[in-house]
Amino acid sequence: MTLDYTELDKAAAELHCALLQNEPMSRHTTFRIGGEADRFLTVENQNQLTALLGVLRQKDLPWLLLGNGSNLLVSDEGFRGAVLALGGEFAKLQLLPDGKTVRAGAGVMLASLCAFARDRSLTGLEFAWGIPGSVGGAAYMNAGAYGGEMKDVVKAVTHLTPGGELVTLPREALELSYRHSRYTGGKDIILSVDYELELGDPAEIAGKMEELMGRRKEKQPYDMPSAGSVFKRPANGFAAAMIEECGLKGKQIGGAQVSPKHAGFIVNTGGATCKDVLELIGLIQKTVEERTGTRLECEVRMTGQA
Repeated sequence: MTLDYTELDKAAAELHCALLQNEPMSRHTTFRIGGEADRFLTVENQNQLTALLGVLRQKDLPWLLLGNGSNLLVSDEGFRGAVLALGGEFAKLQLLPDGKTVRAGAGVMLASLCAFARDRSLTGLEFAWGIPGSVGGAAYMNAGAYGGEMKDVVKAVTHLTPGGELVTLPREALELSYRHSRYTGGKDIILSVDYELELGDPAEIAGKMEELMGRRKEKQPYDMPSAGSVFKRPANGFAAAMIEECGLKGKQIGGAQVSPKHAGFIVNTGGATCKDVLELIGLIQKTVEERTGTRLECEVRMTGQA
């Protein structure tokens, strides 16, 4: 099927919205994998976003909202549609008047958010230091690490509905649970997140962040392209332990490898394709289920042509 981007290209030009054609998604995912997206647009404000979404829906064009691409596997054939990346006002941080609430645009990287809080002696986000995601993506999946989760610090989320309505929901209405929120699989678009933090000792905050980053680098393949933990934590144990017990640590298909450092990660050793990763995921799931009776569930989102 041939998609007609005439109206979208025209709208992007009128809105002064940066647009790239046939953009390799390998440049925009932490896996460094993915074919070309037909259109790649950087959206800088709500007016641009609302207008572009209107055209996309009117013309029935597929679209994908992109954060840091840190939990995403894109097909080798790419994405037939438009990818929207959030910049501009969606990449801003501000401290609200109460001195303890930080408002972050959905396009802000978690590293920037954590550093912003640290520099203002605000504690609560140390666990997120080193998670390679965006604010929007982290809220979308209730990201967490080292005993902390977004649900511990998120105060409210503002989103845009498919009908163009701006809505702010308090934490209690967000349905935050393990790697899940009310936004998971839905069509509302997260625009910003408010975090409720506490005043703390700046030296202690920085020390905790450094400690957790050290643990990450020691135990995880932090220096290699990956999408983070591939599988959700099963009810009866840990995915990494099960994979290792099945003798799959270091197993490689093409350029995709079960990390020799942490079996819960699949890394791109160089030139890995989406096909390589999917085959390796399938092998892991089949082997672990046969030997333990547990079916591992993927945490990584997949998109594009099969």
